[in-house]
Amino acid sequence: MKERYHGDSQVLLIVTVQVFDNEVYLEEMEKDGRCQRGGLSSSTRDSSIFGLVVSSKELFRLEEIKMTSWDEARRVSGRRVLTIARAVWSQSVEMSLENPQQPTPFPAPASPQSKKRSLPRAAPAPPSAPSTSYNATSEVLAHAIEIQEAKPEEAIAILRGILHDPISTAEALRVKEQCIAALSDLLSQQKRGEELRGLLTDLRPFFSFIPKAKTAKIVRGIIDAVAKIPGTSDLQISLCKEMVEWTRAEKRTFLRQRVEARLASLLMESKEYQEALSLLTNLVREVRRLDDKLLLVDIDLLESKLHFSLRNLPKAKAALTAARTAANAIYVPPAQQGTIDLQSGILHAEEKDYKTAFSYFFEAFEAFNALDDPRAVFSLKYMLLCKIMTNSAEDVGGLISSKAGLKYTGVELDAMKAVAEAYGKRSLKDFEEALNTYREQLEEDPIVHRHLSALYDTLLEQNLCRLIEPFSRVEISHISELIGLPVDAVEKKLSQMILDKKFAGTLDQGAGCLIIFDDAKPDGIYPATLDTITNISKVVDSLYLKSAKIMA
Repeated sequence: MKERYHGDSQVLLIVTVQVFDNEVYLEEMEKDGRCQRGGLSSSTRDSSIFGLVVSSKELFRLEEIKMTSWDEARRVSGRRVLTIARAVWSQSVEMSLENPQQPTPFPAPASPQSKKRSLPRAAPAPPSAPSTSYNATSEVLAHAIEIQEAKPEEAIAILRGILHDPISTAEALRVKEQCIAALSDLLSQQKRGEELRGLLTDLRPFFSFIPKAKTAKIVRGIIDAVAKIPGTSDLQISLCKEMVEWTRAEKRTFLRQRVEARLASLLMESKEYQEALSLLTNLVREVRRLDDKLLLVDIDLLESKLHFSLRNLPKAKAALTAARTAANAIYVPPAQQGTIDLQSGILHAEEKDYKTAFSYFFEAFEAFNALDDPRAVFSLKYMLLCKIMTNSAEDVGGLISSKAGLKYTGVELDAMKAVAEAYGKRSLKDFEEALNTYREQLEEDPIVHRHLSALYDTLLEQNLCRLIEPFSRVEISHISELIGLPVDAVEKKLSQMILDKKFAGTLDQGAGCLIIFDDAKPDGIYPATLDTITNISKVVDSLYLKSAKIMA
């Protein structure tokens, strides 16, 4: 396309002519974002669209968009195409649509009255689109999807070419939306995170030609496609921040709030808790004012997870209660309800209420299992953990061998089974072997690791109490040999148990010995004395009441 100079600024001028039942629109779009428009009708009926590229030194040139000839245009439109169309500019200009080669003066800028109408425009191609353009048709799209496994590079080129097609009919826009979904999935499979980021940036002009709801769906779909690529946390955070800035500039509040919620989740996963908390605080206030219940459930649930990560249980429970309150007022998808139940189970387990936690984990497992959600295995894993923590390790094998458990047989369940067997034998050695063998499943899971640490301490205390029971005085090194732990670790644990009054004794560090005292027999004189005083008090009160009656 040619460029013209408008004062000192370089401006690319595009004029789009759209024919509506014997009426014509013209539109001028400038690079710097200002729009000057003109039109003769507000009709929104189906039309035939033609693009005309105009410059001060060039004649009108018909750009082939959909129709191959003016005769076909007449046939499709079903009406007579106007021979002469008059645009509503500040100075009226006549253009011949029958003879595009006829020289025509350059139109003047639109008058303020001509800016009142919102005119249909041809969708521009993404800036990074290839020079080769493919027709935005279902056949071309189907061909690209068919060859994406065997020839991914060619499929990507075809999909980008479809996006480069300037047609903006309803059918073309629908094909382009499907093309974007297919292209994002293909780039995700090829692990091209940066290209997905560039695609989202290049599609911004296209977003002005589709509804905002579809824009939000496409944006979130591309961000989800980037999330499927391992090791792209930083890329996702930067991508979300870019989209937040763009949505602020475009005043797309609905999309911005959801991208900010996604950004807060990514920041929490990256352990940037303070930044995530400040972002969520402002977002919760804004969403509550708008009364968007579904988004409010997501944000309150995310806030609960964030406070739990910061070890602030009261605020985590308060945020979860707010999420439940909002969820009770609307229909919540099963996956979201499962997430709420999972978080409830985690908080109850943190308070050592393992029976209630088990019931919540079971509800979450049923929801995720019905949806084939990968989080189902984690819900089942936490169910097994609750059984172990409630001294019901023998039930673990039954849960794993059940119909629902067999579906998720794998290393996650094998880890919990090994822990249950070690706990059933009260064997610290087997317990440590299980922790070392399944380190990724047990140590790197913060929830399981926290509870297994408490379980390990309990198991260690039980073993120490059993070992020192026959002795009144024993060397710490001998206990260390019996239990198979370092002397320093055993000495530290024994001192902690003495302070917690797990047993009566003292440590003789000079001799390196543990002295165990006999359990002191409770002296019964003190309870008996208290009972006597209580009875005397009752007698005195009774005598006082009788004397009061006599005096009356």
